[in-house]
Amino acid sequence: MYKSGFVTVIGRPNVGKSTLLNQIIGEKISIVSDKPQTTRNKIQLIYTEENFQIVFLDTPGIQMPRNKLGEYMLKISRQTLEEVDIITFMVDESMEVGRLDKYIINELKGIKTPIILLINKIDKISKEEVNKLIEKYEKMGMFKEIIPISAIKGENINLYVEALKKLLPEGPQYFPADMVTDQPERFIISEIIREKALENLSEEVPHGIFVEIERISKRENKELIDVNALIYCEKESHKGIIIGKNGRMLKAIGKSARTEIEKLLGSQVNLQLWVKVEKNWRERESKVRYFGYK
Repeated sequence: MYKSGFVTVIGRPNVGKSTLLNQIIGEKISIVSDKPQTTRNKIQLIYTEENFQIVFLDTPGIQMPRNKLGEYMLKISRQTLEEVDIITFMVDESMEVGRLDKYIINELKGIKTPIILLINKIDKISKEEVNKLIEKYEKMGMFKEIIPISAIKGENINLYVEALKKLLPEGPQYFPADMVTDQPERFIISEIIREKALENLSEEVPHGIFVEIERISKRENKELIDVNALIYCEKESHKGIIIGKNGRMLKAIGKSARTEIEKLLGSQVNLQLWVKVEKNWRERESKVRYFGYK
């Protein structure tokens, strides 16, 4: 009997969703950062074994929208709840259930889809505190399974996968066994560059960044791939910050991005980055759609 199904992983921003999925898939596909609004699109990650296939949906964190981009992200997260076979709700080690977690719990209350709760970052608290958290969430009576994990250390990830296998319905193999994402290379490369910008830049700049890949081409008779990318930002002042004094910031972003892109492509890469201002694009529905968020 072959089992397969679609699993969404939801939770507030920065709770560790993308780290978890990258651990399971064994490759870095989803962008990881400690800043909010890291994942913007619905990304399908595919985990295949001999007798089952799980298609994970890594969605934007559920949050109150502040602009047109935020509205798009919330809509995507909500839609996936109705499209999947299993919902995974992820929280962290906080002993108090926060405002946004309560909001998500309320969103889940009327849903009939089975829900697994993951308590992440257990490496930061004692076993006694973990047990208290499990008791607290058990009292809600909403969850098929409650599993404490550490996504960053890979702890109890196998227990989570086993729990999913039990709940998966019978179904076909939706994707080839060697496929790990439905996203094209261009998208993954643009996300790597955006992640490195998130890591390097100050708080106010990264959320207004969009990365467009203009060209990917292999050099003739040489193991070298040229990648040209445009980093869009919302203000002239942000452009200066991204470039940095004597171009240092842009070089730092490019250097760290190039290393990961070379791993992805299995080749040396010549990465060229440019910065362009697109004023307040997140507020403009036409631009949000033009950049692919639709």
